[in-house]
Amino acid sequence: MDLKEIQNLIKFVSNSGVAEVKLETGDVKITIRTTLEGNTPDITYVQPAPVAPVISQVAAPAPAAAPATPAAPAAPAADDAKYITIKSPMIGTFYRKPAPDKSPFVEVGSTIGKGDVLCVVEAMKLFNEIESEVSGKIVKILVDDMSPVEFDQPLFLVDPS
Repeated sequence: MDLKEIQNLIKFVSNSGVAEVKLETGDVKITIRTTLEGNTPDITYVQPAPVAPVISQVAAPAPAAAPATPAAPAAPAADDAKYITIKSPMIGTFYRKPAPDKSPFVEVGSTIGKGDVLCVVEAMKLFNEIESEVSGKIVKILVDDMSPVEFDQPLFLVDPS
């Protein structure tokens, strides 16, 4: 099953009003759950994990570099509670700009509205525009440009006030 078929399945499920669909084909298992409003699907992809060891090896050095500062991030974490977190709806590569020679979609301090494009996530050679579901002001960009992102990984912090 390729990405285009999965995207078509997501659109079909969200438009049909069905609460949940499970699909298993070979070693790929997909579960799509829709909310009561029907506008935000909750998608779970389960595939063989040959990529997981590579991600673990890349991520392991970062936490080892900062063991002496656990108390310092605790105070900002409490401040972040008043912000809305915009998360990645898919696995892929995060891009802040529509093209290398263009300016970023948003910067820290940018005012955004519902439906504004915040970034793109490339998955299997398809560039998916990520739109805001809230209005507010960008407080923090949590991912570097051209970085790999996971499903449900926080991308932006937005102050809704």
